Amino acid sequence: MVETVINVFKTVIKGLRLTLGHIFAATESRNVKAISDPNYFAQNSGINTIQYPHVKLPVPDVGRYQLDVEMDDCIVCDLCAKVCPVDCIDIKSIKSTEAIGKTSDGTTKRLYAAKFDIDMAKCMYCGLCTVVCPTECIVMTDTYDRSMTDLSEMTYKFSDMTAEEANEKRLALEKLNAERLAAKQAIITPKNN
Repeated sequence: MVETVINVFKTVIKGLRLTLGHIFAATESRNVKAISDPNYFAQNSGINTIQYPHVKLPVPDVGRYQLDVEMDDCIVCDLCAKVCPVDCIDIKSIKSTEAIGKTSDGTTKRLYAAKFDIDMAKCMYCGLCTVVCPTECIVMTDTYDRSMTDLSEMTYKFSDMTAEEANEKRLALEKLNAERLAAKQAIITPKNN
């Protein structure tokens, strides 16, 4: 019995010595180093806790964080939405009656983006959408702190087209298609007579 009590005291003293050693050794904060720094894992002393948001950890260059879309470069090809494994990208396109313009890499734009929404609450940050994009308009930024109280705030709307503008574009396309069909019918009808 006495031997057990002695072992208990020895164990408690060892634990206290270890704890107090860490407390007194941690008198200053660690220097924040990038993960690419060769001495990143050699940091053995200092306080581990950083004073967030005043001090932030460096973001790796290849990190996967917040998605962003440069709509001027988007050709609304829908490849990003098709490749997304969690279906967090929602795109609605309207065909243009003529070429809209060109992207920064010279690709001709022929579709309007009536809707281009990304639900970051669903996103699993795989980066597949950025890889498949032919104009590289969808990218992952270094922004990672997107704390929201309402889940609907996690859906980012990149299209700046209003519902009225989208309806106007749809009507113009329907009118053009009706004119083309009428012209086609006019050509076919005389041949049959």
